[in-house]
Amino acid sequence: MNARSRLAACLISRPNPQRGVALLVVLWLLILLTIVVGVYAVLARTEAMQARFLLDTTRARYAAEAGIHRAAYEMANPDPETRWVGDGRAYVIEFGEASVTLRITDESGKININRANADTLTELFFQQGVGERAALELADAVIDWRDSDDAPGEFGAEIAEYDAAGYPYGPTNQAFQTVAEIQQVIGMTQAIYADIRDLLSVSGGRGEPNPAFASAEALALLPDVDLASAEAFVRERRSYHPSEAVGLMLANGELVNLQATGRTFSVHSQATLASGTSASIKATVAMGRGMRGRPFQIIEWRENATESQ
Repeated sequence: MNARSRLAACLISRPNPQRGVALLVVLWLLILLTIVVGVYAVLARTEAMQARFLLDTTRARYAAEAGIHRAAYEMANPDPETRWVGDGRAYVIEFGEASVTLRITDESGKININRANADTLTELFFQQGVGERAALELADAVIDWRDSDDAPGEFGAEIAEYDAAGYPYGPTNQAFQTVAEIQQVIGMTQAIYADIRDLLSVSGGRGEPNPAFASAEALALLPDVDLASAEAFVRERRSYHPSEAVGLMLANGELVNLQATGRTFSVHSQATLASGTSASIKATVAMGRGMRGRPFQIIEWRENATESQ
């Protein structure tokens, strides 16, 4: 082999550094492209899941709202034998793709904070873990808030006590307009309010809860009724329709008329889709005349509410 041939063979066999660089660039581009595509796929999936969740949440929310309207319709039923019962028992309906659980409580089954006496209020606070002295003070403070005078009760508080505690306001000396207003009473905390909120009303018929509709927790506030006997009474009560039983005996010997009913109800509507997405609404609904052509009026509306009963 002559010199020219040997040189040509050497050049052909010698590795080309430019080819190696080009291969590395192509590999890095492929890796970068893979990362970009992967990130895009993750973002697209995340956005799709968010859109699906938003859609399901919206569907569940409107199904829960439909439940409120269905409950109002059933409570307006003139037939006492088929009318739904406002004692907290569960009614389950299907609405579109949602299963809706409804619980209706006649407001007379709650404690009317505009009429409850000091003993009932004290027992209410004491049962929620408030100390004896604090329960007495809070009960009298509630009464001082709603009464028309400026003389504090034995353990209560009027404007002087609010000023001394640094409050920028004092008692209104008039009836509570909403249950939420009780949060402004001196000594009331968010923890106490959260525990008692669903037991209170400003539109119930009397200070003590009506046993025909009250929860076990509310019934346990009545004289000579403990929580265990109250729970047993509620279980027995919910096994009847008012058209089947005229009355049941409470643990304290009181005969309870199950056929009485009011015109204001709290409705808890919980809608759940097959996907597990859920939404809840709790509304206080007033039925009857004087609604300017409307079948009912919403007094209170809370979304994502929980049911304590």
